[in-house]
Amino acid sequence: MNWIELNHPQQLSHIRELSRSRPQVIFKHSTRCSLSSVAKDRLERTGQPDSADFYFLDLLKFRSLSDQVAEDFAVYHESPQVLLIKDAECIYEESHGAISMNAIIEQLALN
Repeated sequence: MNWIELNHPQQLSHIRELSRSRPQVIFKHSTRCSLSSVAKDRLERTGQPDSADFYFLDLLKFRSLSDQVAEDFAVYHESPQVLLIKDAECIYEESHGAISMNAIIEQLALN
């Protein structure tokens, strides 16, 4: 898995801009949560599709950035959480045990 570390607020405007030509995926991860570790492992085992960029946000290190993600993309903050960004908007969001790469791939195909 080729994670791009999300660790700076300015990256959000870059993600929005990139999402106009290529889908962007943000995975919000808590290093203290076993469910989050399971979700991360499931994503990494399935393999990353070439059609999107994948960002990894450690929400314990960057809590204010995690809050900004929720605000900017109009989603309720959860952890773990996956957001699919296209045309500068969150078009798909999932959390906890429902996170799967197959669901992300399906959403990429639909959108």
